[in-house]
Amino acid sequence: MDLNALSTVNTTGTKTSAAQQGAAAKEMGKDAFLRLLISQLQHQDPLNPADSTEFTAQLAQFSSLEQLSNIHAALAELKLYQASINNAQSVSFIGREIEFQGNQVELEAGRPVGLEFELQGAARQASVSLYDASGRFVRDLALEGLAAGRQTVTWDGRDRNGSPVPAGLYRFEVQAQGPKGEAVAATPYARGRVSGVLFENGITYLTVGPRQVAVGEVTRITQPSLEALR
Repeated sequence: MDLNALSTVNTTGTKTSAAQQGAAAKEMGKDAFLRLLISQLQHQDPLNPADSTEFTAQLAQFSSLEQLSNIHAALAELKLYQASINNAQSVSFIGREIEFQGNQVELEAGRPVGLEFELQGAARQASVSLYDASGRFVRDLALEGLAAGRQTVTWDGRDRNGSPVPAGLYRFEVQAQGPKGEAVAATPYARGRVSGVLFENGITYLTVGPRQVAVGEVTRITQPSLEALR
């Protein structure tokens, strides 16, 4: 048998094997990579050993893979640690009153409720439309001469006929027009007292009445008034 031909075949096989092992290592991780590297050294042709430059490159690739694995593990631990801190801190929200972006308001029997929103510009006139939980229209509140910024309008809990409506969750929408009749954007806000905390799919939610509000949606935190605590 021609030794040169055998050497060529072994060299080609060795290089092909190295390429396949390098590709497989990216998928299988550092332990599999190390086993493949050792196997390559054990089965290389003694008459034509692996090129030192290629071998050094493979070692460098193994080192990089190990470092990336360690970084990934450290980041995973850091994420869990941060989540545990956030969860622990969120418990302090219980009993506090929070403000968040939203157009739902909870009406209590016999008590008026404030509807809050922020105008992006001055409004010649505006209308606040109220709907119940099933989407049925309840009432319109007409407003005039509003400045840009935060606004609050009080709803007495009555429908368009002047009759009291049941306690529960209601939705409001704001439509405003500027001095020239142009539409003015309005951002609605909601308030409520936090009664509990829910941890779900890595997200912390605050229980406000029947609603679940993500912590990231909270814009303001205040102590509830004495009247609200009664």
